Amino acid sequence: WPTVEHYFQGMKFTDDNRQEKVRNADTPGKAGKLGRKRHKSLRRDWKQVRETVMTRGIYVRCRTHPELAEALLDTGDTKIVENSNFDYFWGCGRDRRGENRYGKVLMNVRARLREERAAQD
Repeated sequence: WPTVEHYFQGMKFTDDNRQEKVRNADTPGKAGKLGRKRHKSLRRDWKQVRETVMTRGIYVRCRTHPELAEALLDTGDTKIVENSNFDYFWGCGRDRRGENRYGKVLMNVRARLREERAAQD
């Protein structure tokens, strides 16, 4: 998968052809647009697995690009917030009462990377 966005959007579908369209999108924005189109091949369990899919994507990205893992680890124990006025699931929402699931995914991946680093020492 070219980007985490491509991977995340592609995993919404059970249809291989639909996944390939998303994988081959020219940009992450185009992949996102394809992923937002509701289609009969949308996974029935998407709401249950979307956070796991995002976590896997971010983790693999950090393991593939050590500089990104370092940047995430360099945030220390700082709370990470997806500052989105419109997204109350992945972000904090306009009133900051959203679920901030993306920020939590990043903090969970950071914790896992930290644990792995400690196990190596």
